Formats: sequence, structure tokens, C-alpha cells
Amino acid sequence: MFSYEKIAKILRTDKDNIKALEEKLGNITGKKNVMDKIVEENNFAIKSRLTILGLKTNLTAKRVYDSLIRKIEADDLALFKALGEPKATVSKDWERVLKTVTDLIKPPKGFFIKEEKAKEFLRNQPPLKVIRSLGYRDVNELIENENFLEIFSSLRFIEGGEWLSNVFLKQYESLKPTDFEEREIITLALSEKWAKLAQEFIAKKHHNISHLKELGIIYVIPLSLEISGETLRNFSLILHYFNEVSFYSSFFKKYSANEEIFAKNLVSLLRGDVLDSHLPLNPDKLQWMIIQRYLAKDDENDWRLFEPHIDPEALHWEKAERMLIMTAKHLDIFLSDLSFWQDLNWVGDFFATDVGLDVLVSFNLIDTSMSLVKEKESVKYLYHHQESLWNKIFVEYFGEEKMNELIQENLIKGWFEV
Repeated sequence: MFSYEKIAKILRTDKDNIKALEEKLGNITGKKNVMDKIVEENNFAIKSRLTILGLKTNLTAKRVYDSLIRKIEADDLALFKALGEPKATVSKDWERVLKTVTDLIKPPKGFFIKEEKAKEFLRNQPPLKVIRSLGYRDVNELIENENFLEIFSSLRFIEGGEWLSNVFLKQYESLKPTDFEEREIITLALSEKWAKLAQEFIAKKHHNISHLKELGIIYVIPLSLEISGETLRNFSLILHYFNEVSFYSSFFKKYSANEEIFAKNLVSLLRGDVLDSHLPLNPDKLQWMIIQRYLAKDDENDWRLFEPHIDPEALHWEKAERMLIMTAKHLDIFLSDLSFWQDLNWVGDFFATDVGLDVLVSFNLIDTSMSLVKEKESVKYLYHHQESLWNKIFVEYFGEEKMNELIQENLIKGWFEV
């Protein structure tokens, strides 16, 4: 099998399209045999990790996958102990974990909505379900007695996405740069009373950590999914959100220079807008899309997943995993080697099942960790790996610095030419 065929199979796209892409990229950059290099690097990474796991023969898909799962569980236990065995249902324990993360990574300041403006939005569009759930008479009593950051955090899991998007966030269309200020990213462990109100939401989303980009908040709901690998998954997600919040904050700041387009661009970023039409053909150039969210969560066969694109979300995860390894060293985790997962975001291969069918096994930490969440339903996560591989292809030809530059210049537009 040619390298371009292998890559096309992993990406679930047409092999002729990947072959044509390789030829065009080679002509543009002068680089040859890049797809071969990627496949060789992929094979080496897999072979070295399988050796670490003690796997040399009889490499069935199940055996490889089960070994990766056991590795996740071992790393999770080591991290859990290093963090002082925090209980996922105890707010104070989460506060300690969040402080540990913040102290270790020292995140930069961001550009976020001012507190008074956020409270004004709450008064303009009172969250009635939240008010009723907590037994208050009106929004003023709610704001007077509750932490407004906790109120804002609860909107998503109590009021629901439809009200949030179609009613509350409509107010953002009136935002001005002067409604923002520079301040620290806030980490928040919600008090235990919110946990019961969030149970249905968490059952659907499969994680109890989220964020508000526009307010610079990363928050945790003190609930446990009671699924193996929970500490490692949650710790990684917190690191990911630090990267994501900082990333979008840089765009809020950038667009604040032009008040006329500020609100429009802000709302587009918060929606995670992605180009929804095919790009015009240009025989002299290659068009690449920027897909700023995981489309495969909603539709694994979305046509945009099979076109050349880069994904900032995959970049956030890659940075998070580098940070994870760094923090693990500071935490003196001797019982486990988290560097095992370094640079595996884009790595994966096909292994045979017991009945002879080839299935893709992702070596991506987050795919493997999230597969544990849905293990009873035999659901395997692959999209973090596949999106990272698209990024890998672009970086091998143009470099990570060029990719970041093009994202900065074209995120709102949603595409660029090379």
C-alpha cells in the first residue's frame, strides 16, 4: 500500500484526492516524499509504544486497544495519588486541583467581559429556570445572593442550549470593546448544590468540566461519572480549556481594534462558525479550510471532514498534552510515565479483529480516554486523531509557525489559499 493510500484510509477520504494533494503540495513547497515520512514516523511511534506495552506478537485490535486502556488506567491512578486523591464530588478538592494547575502553568491574562456588563445581561434576560431551581423570587435576589460567575456557568446546564443561543446570547450583538477588560483567567469549582441540577446535562455530555470563553471562566461541576480514567481525563480537559480560552481571548483583543465589526466577529467566534459551502476552484492554489470545532461530534460524515483543513481544537489538545507531561514532572509522578503519550495525537493504525476485519486504533490520549466513557456501548473515539493528522500533514509542508499565522489571519473567514 502506498503511503497516500494509508493516510487516505485513516482519514476516510478518497485516495486519489490525497495523492493529488501530495503532488500539489510538493510542487508548491518543493518537498518530496512527505507522506512517506509521515507514515514511517507513524509506524515507528506505534512500534516503540507497543514495545513499551510489552506487545510484539499477536497484535489484534482488541489486544492493542486493551493495552492502551490499561495504560490510561495506570496513569490515571498515578495522577490521582499525586494530586492527593481528590474526590470528584467535593468542591474543595476541585479547588485544590484547579489551584495546582494554575500554579504550575501560570496562564497569561486575557480579554474578557466586565462583571457589570455580565450582570446587566442577566437582568435583561433573567434565567427563570435557575431562579426557580434555587428558590428565589427574581433575578435581583438571585444576583444578590449567588456568585454571578456560578450563575453564568449554570446557564448552559440548567437553561439549555436553545434558550442560551436564541435568547440570552442575542444580547452579545450589542457588545463593544469597552465592555471588556484585561484580567486573569478564573477557575471555579461550583458548590455542591449545583451538582444535582447538572446531572442530566453531564449524562449527555460525558464530562463535568466546561468553560465560558467570553468571561474567561473554566468551571467544574462536583460530580463523578464513576468511569475509569476520570482524573487523567479531567486534568487534561482543564489544561485544554486554558489553551482554548487564551486562544479565543487573543481574537477578542485583536478584533477590539475595530468597533464596527467587533460584536459580529465575537458572536461568530462563540458560535464556532465553520464555512458551509464548497470553496471556489483555483488551479494555481490549494484551498484549506479552518474548522474550529469537532464536526464529527455531530456528523461523522460531514463533507468538510474529508477536505483539506486544519483544526485549532486539535492544536489546543496537543498543547494540553505537552503541559500534562510538564506538570506530571513537577508533581513527581514516579509510578507512571506520562511521556508515553507525547506526540501521539496524530498516530494510529489498522489492526485486525478476531474475525479478520481491519479496524482503526487511535493512539491519541483523548480518544483513548473518551473511549473508556463509552466502553459499555462499544463506541470508539477517533476524531481527535484524524483531525490531528490533517494538522500534521500541513505542518510537515509549511511548519507550525505558518499554520498558527494563517489561523490568526483567517479564522473568521474560515479558509485560506497556499
